[in-house]
Amino acid sequence: MATTFEEVKTAHRPSDTLILDRQGEVLHRLRTDKQIRRGPWVELSQISPALRTALVLSEDKRFYEHSGVDWQAVTAAAWANLWNTRTRGASTLTMQLAGLLDEDLRRGSDGRSVVQKLGQTLSAQSLERQWRKDQILEAYLNLVPFRGELVGIEALSQTLFGKAAHGLNHLEAAMAVALVRAPNAKERQVAQRSCQVLKSLASQPDCEAVSLFVSATLARRDYAADEGIAPHVARQVAKQRAQSRTIITTLSAPLQRFAVQTLQTHLRELSGRNVQDGALVVLDNASGEVRAWVGSSGPMSQAEQVDAVTTRRQPGSTLKPFLYAQALAEKRITAASLLEDSSAQIQTSGGLYIPQNYDHHFKGWVSTRTSLGASLNVPAVRTLIMVGPDAFQKQLRRLGLPLQQSGDHYGFSLALGSAEVSLLDLSNAYRTLANGGRSGPTTLLRAAKASPHTAPALAAVPALDARAAFIVSDIMSDPVARARTFGTDSVLTTRYWTAVKTGTSKDMRDNWAVGYSQHYTVGVWVGNASGAPMWDVSGTTGAAPIWAAVMNFLHAQQSSQPPKPPTGLVHQRVTFEGNQSEAAREEWFIAGTEQATFATASQDKSALANVARITSPTNGSIIALDPDIPPQSQRLTLQAQGHKLRWLLNGQPLAQGNQALWLPWPGRHTLQITDAKGKVLDEVKLEVRGAGVKKAASSSAR
Repeated sequence: MATTFEEVKTAHRPSDTLILDRQGEVLHRLRTDKQIRRGPWVELSQISPALRTALVLSEDKRFYEHSGVDWQAVTAAAWANLWNTRTRGASTLTMQLAGLLDEDLRRGSDGRSVVQKLGQTLSAQSLERQWRKDQILEAYLNLVPFRGELVGIEALSQTLFGKAAHGLNHLEAAMAVALVRAPNAKERQVAQRSCQVLKSLASQPDCEAVSLFVSATLARRDYAADEGIAPHVARQVAKQRAQSRTIITTLSAPLQRFAVQTLQTHLRELSGRNVQDGALVVLDNASGEVRAWVGSSGPMSQAEQVDAVTTRRQPGSTLKPFLYAQALAEKRITAASLLEDSSAQIQTSGGLYIPQNYDHHFKGWVSTRTSLGASLNVPAVRTLIMVGPDAFQKQLRRLGLPLQQSGDHYGFSLALGSAEVSLLDLSNAYRTLANGGRSGPTTLLRAAKASPHTAPALAAVPALDARAAFIVSDIMSDPVARARTFGTDSVLTTRYWTAVKTGTSKDMRDNWAVGYSQHYTVGVWVGNASGAPMWDVSGTTGAAPIWAAVMNFLHAQQSSQPPKPPTGLVHQRVTFEGNQSEAAREEWFIAGTEQATFATASQDKSALANVARITSPTNGSIIALDPDIPPQSQRLTLQAQGHKLRWLLNGQPLAQGNQALWLPWPGRHTLQITDAKGKVLDEVKLEVRGAGVKKAASSSAR
């Protein structure tokens, strides 16, 4: 048993968990104790004076005079028992508090025994010697059980009266005191007792009106179990800190409120286009701290309990930046390389794959910068053919996107976002781009000793080439690059530096906008939790306006500067021969891939003529041998671009030149090209499956 007032106060455990923002402001209140309903500890100064007065007059008139036991009341009770007449009883508030503090002294169904009454008397006298009167009254009002599951004045006030304890008027105070005497009495008895309490306060109550008030009040339940602006975060962190009743998060309450309001406002504007749901997350780039987390559109949603921040959905074109970054890092393309945007029919194991652009129009030969900025689909698929679906899947996993299937399972549609990812994971992958290719975890909980004004940087590991991350960020921040699809003055253009990408999944089921500034990454999803398609929602009318509004809020008083280029980059002017759609400009290159002039393939000039690389097969290829076809008829053509090339298979010489024939055999193989001095210029890994005959390396090359 706690003996001091401070010990009792410290040991008090509300039935609700308070979720606080980084500054200590309450974001959410979540009930976590299902057995009783107990509010936070309320100081006596924050309890209605009317209630304090009514309680003392009704339960213990000489409270401020006695030393724990009211001997005058004890004498009166003894005479009443002798003459078999009814009286209030001799138990003081201090004695009742002693019974609440010590389980051994608590009243049973048959009342207290003589030993318990003696112990209660001694404990009350001990409390009076150690505690002040105001402390006794404060502790009593916080610990006394009321009706049903309600314990303490705050739980009673919020549940029955819908207000804090300091706001109770005389009628409400009288009813509360009536419930102290008989917590679970019938409605008529509570009304009668309430009227008696009011009379003790020297008022002339209308007992019929009091009865109507009591009847309506006992039927009310205003104390919601879950209340606030961060329900999904509250449930998540409450599980992580099950023993805590106050949890400090990394969220910012002003930003969270703005995010909730902005999401709901914009979704109301989209309601005529069959859009009900949305989600939003804001990450601090340096630390990975979550600054805002809106898991649903709340009452607008038919599935508001579902957390859309963690739900997996198809991300559409938002995966393209990672694909182009990988191709840049592998020196398969540059930002100025010309890619063909035209009708394509790609043979796959499942049949022909025919990618289309969003507007169903083709742009001809376009640079990588334009392909990514304007979010063209066909060039992205052609780029994935170079990189290989399996290699791209592995890159996405390094970025923290836990794809469940292999790249071969998704095939070339992976370039257009056929895999499913969560908004949180996707936003954190974009944060990796913002951090120059370094990936780290996110966090919702603020460290106990951390400053609310600063956030320590979390451990990060390289997940993507820093040079490629810079070039992709530069493209996504370029309004000219996205002009062909979005125009030159779209909602994606901000007055400060940002890099952003939109995406729409097939059948218009999901719409995304994910991007970052110098300090923050913001991810937004809109759609329907049911998976129903939206109507006529584009990349700039769905999630993008919400993304822009949140970014503007974040940078109302904070600047955002473009990242500094890492070492290993070259910035030079480029021109495009025979291509009027691409104007001469300054372009970024990974050192060793730069060139001044680019032309279309029809002019017999490769986009990367000066870069040696294996063009076929692609990295991660799986080759299946057919046992019904003679091995000599299943030779694989190896192709590469460059000068004076030498081929190595599993480290052994295979052939020379830009093309070679190889008779494959089952197993995993590494194919490399080198220059005349033996320096490895490029390599791919592949697997051969099925029956085959292993031939000597010298006899398999032609």
